[in-house]
Amino acid sequence: HVQLVESGGGSVAPGQSVTLSCAISGPTARTDSTYCVGWFRQTPGNEREGLAAIDREGRTRYNNRVEGRVTISRDNTENVVYLQIDDLRSEDSATYTCAADRIGINHGLNRLWYGVWGRGTQVTVS
Repeated sequence: HVQLVESGGGSVAPGQSVTLSCAISGPTARTDSTYCVGWFRQTPGNEREGLAAIDREGRTRYNNRVEGRVTISRDNTENVVYLQIDDLRSEDSATYTCAADRIGINHGLNRLWYGVWGRGTQVTVS
């Protein structure tokens, strides 16, 4: 298994951008080439919403609701997956969490396919 730690959250003004990081560690993090990583967000009372996912080869999937404002990228050398969100709006305020598992990119936005989760980082747009 791997461990995931998110960072980069905080208070951001509307219209600004934020880049979140998901650091992947663990005994297989550098040798297992099959991990897909997804970014999700959740607000109180709502289910986790998949925003973007990326596999080891760099293939990506985006939620249509945020496509165009969100960019996911991956640094396989440093084992970090980034999520950049542009033109932040109040409705982007949420807890952002990354997840990883040995799944195909086609399932990358489905939270039910992931078995490893980070603890999340809060983004507040105000």
